Amino acid sequence: MKKFLFLVVCCLAVMPYAKAQDDNYKFDAGVFADYFRLGATGTNLFGIGGRAGVELVPHIGFEGELAFDFNRGFVDSFENIYGGTSYVTSGVRDLHALFGPRFSLDRGPIRPFAEVKFGFDSFTFNNLPQGLTSLSNPIQNLRNQTLNAALLLGGGLEAKVTGHVGVRLDVGDELYFNNGVQHGLRATFGPVFRF
Repeated sequence: MKKFLFLVVCCLAVMPYAKAQDDNYKFDAGVFADYFRLGATGTNLFGIGGRAGVELVPHIGFEGELAFDFNRGFVDSFENIYGGTSYVTSGVRDLHALFGPRFSLDRGPIRPFAEVKFGFDSFTFNNLPQGLTSLSNPIQNLRNQTLNAALLLGGGLEAKVTGHVGVRLDVGDELYFNNGVQHGLRATFGPVFRF
């Protein structure tokens, strides 16, 4: 087992120097389809977005992205002034703005990477119930504070299709901070253009 592990480490160490690794792209930009699982409501949000990045040194880049998740309805419960529980359909949208480093592990036709991004999530609600005096549900804090600091911990694969065009899949845990840490699964997929 130790010999196998030593062989794997040696292969990983020489991989950046291999002939197939000589793609020297410094900038990339892309568009993507966005999926976000909003944990507080159990709602699946879908949207679109774009990103741009620059490679600072080999295998380390810095990128920013902006994504908008379209309106998605969910059933919201609240306690009315008479002590009863009422239900209403609400809608939520999300704007993600994130930026941070990306660490590429390879320069070949398939490039695995890890990323850590910071920014914010801005939640917008519509169809809000009128005249509510109190809310007693898990999304009360989201209604009170719609702009939340966010941290994305993730990774993915970028595959070269042809020339300067590739496709990219990102998956990660997007944490947003609203009266504690809230988790949300986030995945994006789309083309990327390298220059």
